[in-house]
Amino acid sequence: MTRNLIAILRGITPDHAAPVAQCLIDCGITMIEVPLNSPDPLDSISAMVDMAQGNAMIGAGTVLSVEQVTQVAAVGGQLIVSPNFDADVIAKTVALGLQSWPGVFTPTEAFGALKAGAYGLKLFPGSMAGPAGLKAMRAVLPRDCPVYAVGGAGPENFAQWISAGADGFGLGTALYTPGLSVDQIHDRAQAIVAAYDDAAGGEA
Repeated sequence: MTRNLIAILRGITPDHAAPVAQCLIDCGITMIEVPLNSPDPLDSISAMVDMAQGNAMIGAGTVLSVEQVTQVAAVGGQLIVSPNFDADVIAKTVALGLQSWPGVFTPTEAFGALKAGAYGLKLFPGSMAGPAGLKAMRAVLPRDCPVYAVGGAGPENFAQWISAGADGFGLGTALYTPGLSVDQIHDRAQAIVAAYDDAAGGEA
């Protein structure tokens, strides 16, 4: 079962990358990003790709340049997530056959990102827009355009966001912080997946 959840593993190190990714996959989270401001992020992405063997979509977050897109693609990453809208980054991502998820906050940014070829949109920071802000944007966005709320969205308010039009979520510190054991991450992931399934009506 594939769920519309992206695990944001900011700060993860290469020696923990594979076991943490395996834990998340076992719990039902199969989209994973390693922010590029983590220690040796390309090594972590490579380790996760090797471990997952196609059973998860692994990639990078905080991708800010065309050069970084190329580097992520070179180690097998398939997912490019950015905090901002950059048409050149999106174009390079699409050209390499990767999924592009740029960060947007306004309709202008959203439509610009879609025009550039974005696969989906990351509403960021979600806490600033809130479900009401997403609902207003959803009134004008294409129905088939996936929008994930990132920042300010979690198990306690999944249902509110979904009601406002969120298709999925990116989860950072609610799921992972450096220093947590695999068992602790497993417990968090299970709780998040259960809350998501409940809010989504059991559909994924």
